[in-house]
Amino acid sequence: MASRTNRRTARKTRRTGGSTAARRRRLPLRHLLPLLLLLALAAMLMLRGYVHSEILADHRIRPETTADHVPEKILEGGPVIDTRGPKATTLDVPDHRIVLTFDDGPDPTWTPKVLDVLRKHHAHGVFFITGTMASRHPDLVRRMAAEGHEIGLHTFNHPDLSLQTRKRIDWELSQNQMALAGAVGIRSSLFRPPYSSTASALDDHTWPVTRYVGSRGYITVLTTDDSEDWRKPGVQEIVHNSTPKNGKGAIVLMHDSGGDRHQTVQALDRLLPELKQRGYRFQNLTEALDAPSAHTEVTGPDLWKGKAWVFLVGASDTITDVLVVGLAVIGFLVLARFGLMLLLSGIHVRRTRRKGFTWGPDAPVTEPVSVLVPAYNEAKCIENTVRSLMRSEHPIEVLVIDDGSADGTARIVEDLDLPNVRVVRQLNAGKPAALNRGIANARHDLIVMMDGDTVFEPATVRELVQPFADPRVGAVAGNAKVGNKDTLIGAWQHIEYVMGFNLDRRLYDVLRCMPTIPGAVGAFRRSALDRVGGMSDDTLAEDTDITMAIHRDGWRVVYAEKARAWTEAPESVQQLWSQRYRWSYGTMQAIWKHRRALVERGPSGRFGRVGLPLVALFMIVAPLLAPLFDVFLFYGLVFGPTGKTIAAWFGVLGIQAACAAYAFVLDRERLTPLISLPLQQLLYRQLMYVVLLQSWITALTGGRLRWQKLRRKGQVAAPPGETPASRQAGKQAVDQGAAR
Repeated sequence: MASRTNRRTARKTRRTGGSTAARRRRLPLRHLLPLLLLLALAAMLMLRGYVHSEILADHRIRPETTADHVPEKILEGGPVIDTRGPKATTLDVPDHRIVLTFDDGPDPTWTPKVLDVLRKHHAHGVFFITGTMASRHPDLVRRMAAEGHEIGLHTFNHPDLSLQTRKRIDWELSQNQMALAGAVGIRSSLFRPPYSSTASALDDHTWPVTRYVGSRGYITVLTTDDSEDWRKPGVQEIVHNSTPKNGKGAIVLMHDSGGDRHQTVQALDRLLPELKQRGYRFQNLTEALDAPSAHTEVTGPDLWKGKAWVFLVGASDTITDVLVVGLAVIGFLVLARFGLMLLLSGIHVRRTRRKGFTWGPDAPVTEPVSVLVPAYNEAKCIENTVRSLMRSEHPIEVLVIDDGSADGTARIVEDLDLPNVRVVRQLNAGKPAALNRGIANARHDLIVMMDGDTVFEPATVRELVQPFADPRVGAVAGNAKVGNKDTLIGAWQHIEYVMGFNLDRRLYDVLRCMPTIPGAVGAFRRSALDRVGGMSDDTLAEDTDITMAIHRDGWRVVYAEKARAWTEAPESVQQLWSQRYRWSYGTMQAIWKHRRALVERGPSGRFGRVGLPLVALFMIVAPLLAPLFDVFLFYGLVFGPTGKTIAAWFGVLGIQAACAAYAFVLDRERLTPLISLPLQQLLYRQLMYVVLLQSWITALTGGRLRWQKLRRKGQVAAPPGETPASRQAGKQAVDQGAAR
């Protein structure tokens, strides 16, 4: 006796996923992983957007101001300003020495060309790099140092420091140094402020910045000659602007980033040999001043912090590139799916709605049907469900299989004392076992399956079994509809059911690869069920599993749009999460279970090479990638281009709205719920994404997911439009079934 009790306890533990304490240990991590992945993805995108901020040329119109507080010796002094000590000093570059300086880089297109020209003419220069560009292209910074050039700071993301606080200035400098350390393992004491020019241009706004950066250990390097290459005035003009007068030394301003720099490269290739012939030497700043190098080696935590930063920036670029590919893939899938939906659903409608259409030579189907209603704790819903069946216009018997309910579900049905309604009781064993028990007890060869919270219209069973007039049909999918669509979550699911499910079923019907007979409304031949071994508990999506098995056995599976059933959709986010988590994970299990169909021959191979890829693409890959539209919407709103981003997002939304409207028209539904479509795309889609991501994590980590009973309110009733005539027809059908 004790052994039998232990076995029952073990079975119960397996069904429920283990003890409560064990679930507390397992579930939190699995629930947190999708959130952590989303946060990591958001962080990577924010990092990528930040380091890809646009760098403008060193030119802007400054407001008029005075230079009353700038020392005269600074205004009239040299371009190198040292404010590190108590007294500010300036230095000039000696005659016949030129320090070529390049701002705003490194740029992956133009910096290598500039470096090639300098190497060709054996010249050195100073590159004032921005932290954003150095973080993205550390290999170019390493090349600068390896080829003997000097590197200075030009802030992290190029703000006008005269408009910033000291805290922001410190941040710009430290981040710039961190990027330099991560790229090449050095620090630099050279600094050039963005939008700067000559020493004579210093004023009461910029001089305090110069003094402050000196107190932080930096030498400010301004210019004597501006090539004005940012204006693209022509190669000859750039050469002219960069040539010192009367053999004097100079610090020449050029750019290796910030736009098209082909004129700069061409001018540089002409300038270097011309001035070398006139006795000029092109040197680093410290070489020209005969001073110690401005570079010092970085070690310890600062070095590793810089390397980590450069690695993360590179990872963010890689991730973004992958996401862009994913966005292209999902864009193609969405358009392909919508195109197939519109084309094939139109074919399906024209075929099934044409005058005189019949499903097969044995139409109409009038033989009685067994309706199986598996029920577990459905006390709130079961009476509505059974009474809706009693109004059926087709002869039926009803079997309610009570799967160990603890709320009196079976007793409620028995107390109704309805004709042709039987209750079969069993210990709790799960829905597949309950359905198999019902199949074994069913009297008829056509079997309809429904959920215990679903309500049928009087014509549902009749319409559902008409496709069996074709002897090749083994199963039929009905038209499941949301009965409680008066809430926002209900309305979103209503859109999903009408557009995402029923349009898909029309598509799959035409392609002969229907992946799922909905548990809420489906019909089967007993012979088809017997040949595939009945309902299986190998997966959590027994409806998908049995449908795929029937396809592989050579039967046709079709969609009967007029066989409408009204089901109670989850009304809370938690309940919706639980339901879709099970669906997603169960679908993955079913695909994996039937994976051999990909390489088999005959009907199984046809389904495997057509149905399985479509299910994987449209039900797993596409929903997983769909939120990329919203991710890039947010990215574009923050980092630009805002207008194009909004236009693209609304363009995709417009396509979805058109398809949704088409689906609603086909199903003869009111279009009012589509008002909430934009909000559904922003919120509901993200929830489905996280659910699917969690399902992937569960599958990849080998986790097990238990069945979860959804709480029902029993508020779904027969839709309006029922008449006394239909009730009488239902009664006659019941009587006919009893007679048979």
